[in-house]
Amino acid sequence: MKYYCIGIKGSGMATLAEILFDLGNIVSGYDDYKDYKFTQEGIDKRGIKIYYDNDHEIDKDTIVTYSKAFSMDHPEIKRVKELGLKIIEYNELLGKISGEFKTIGVSGTHGKTTTSTMISHVLRETKGCNYFIGDGSGFASKENKLFTLESCEYNKHFLSYHPYYAIVTNIELEHTECYKDINEIIDTFTLFANKANVTIACGDDLNVRKMNVKNKIVYYGFNDDNNVVAKNVKLTKNGSEFDVYMDGKMYGHFDIPLFGEHMVLNALACITVCDMEKVEKESIHELLHTFENAKRRFKEHTFGNVVTIDDYAHHPTEIKVTINSARQKYPDKEIVAIFLPNTYSRTEALMGDFISALKTADKAYVMDIHCDRERQEDYPGVSSDEIIKNVPNAEKISIDTVDKLLKHKNAAICFMSCTNIYEILGKFEELLKNKK
Repeated sequence: MKYYCIGIKGSGMATLAEILFDLGNIVSGYDDYKDYKFTQEGIDKRGIKIYYDNDHEIDKDTIVTYSKAFSMDHPEIKRVKELGLKIIEYNELLGKISGEFKTIGVSGTHGKTTTSTMISHVLRETKGCNYFIGDGSGFASKENKLFTLESCEYNKHFLSYHPYYAIVTNIELEHTECYKDINEIIDTFTLFANKANVTIACGDDLNVRKMNVKNKIVYYGFNDDNNVVAKNVKLTKNGSEFDVYMDGKMYGHFDIPLFGEHMVLNALACITVCDMEKVEKESIHELLHTFENAKRRFKEHTFGNVVTIDDYAHHPTEIKVTINSARQKYPDKEIVAIFLPNTYSRTEALMGDFISALKTADKAYVMDIHCDRERQEDYPGVSSDEIIKNVPNAEKISIDTVDKLLKHKNAAICFMSCTNIYEILGKFEELLKNKK
């Protein structure tokens, strides 16, 4: 089969393109963004062609899929329609692939990418596993039976998937442009969980407990009313260690090179599903001990006494845990937050929570809101200025004023966003290199 992926540099579309290629298809794609993007690493390695014009030829038997970031008025979308090419929705195509394997659908408002990466890391090294990670990392072989699939709730996409295991890490208000309230989000996660044979869910989360799950469900967390419990947790500047109990019995001791209680919870989800797949406990421990996190998840570079941290955090809860993780690892450094808000609807709906989260940093800088699927005029009065004026010692920053960060001499500087904050991060790191 031939596939053409519009918006191929998007994190999800890049991953889908890689998997389609690995499964023996001919794959090419289009993108507006001409500069290098971290998501294209796997695309380039496979030699998948990326087009940036609207006049190249496309074979008539090509199947087209596209990123939801592209509107129906986009020239390339209009062109493939005029050519009469078959178009399949991104989530439907991914759902079709998920039905061909024993799929582990990893869902949740936060932690999907890290948990998916953990699970695929352990299973890949033990049983063989295909994986779709939302940071642009994908791999597939027809020989593998297992498929770890990061399952995003945006626009109810994950309801197209066919999981054998449904993992639910947490449920919070998010994607307010798609959901009217938290109840609709809980109901949607419930529908996803009930598509699976087994649900593995964080029982400490009150919204998770509100799901009406009708299949087998295994709860994990810190509280004793869970089936899988982490006890004796120690968070140090070297990582996190903890004991795992299953149904009241000691299962094993684990230590991971990751920071924050949320990472312990992610590890519990991984341990639970891998144990269900009969992976040896010793192998799970060894592989988690050497685990390296996904792209743009607490990625660090050191320049003397300054550490830069690149993280995908874009929800208030994620911002808070990134800042807390930086404090855990660097207790003697100033913790500085640089935040690029994404979408006006999210910023408006979670404004108070963004303010509270950024207050936990020693110093906060906020960029103008970025959005490629909403119009600013539809959200009058919603701007990053509203955040700044309510966070003590906060100020505006842009790529043109990044040099103001040079005054932080002994700091862990956290660059946080789900969009292109790596551009300002890259410019700041160049300044640090030149200064050095």
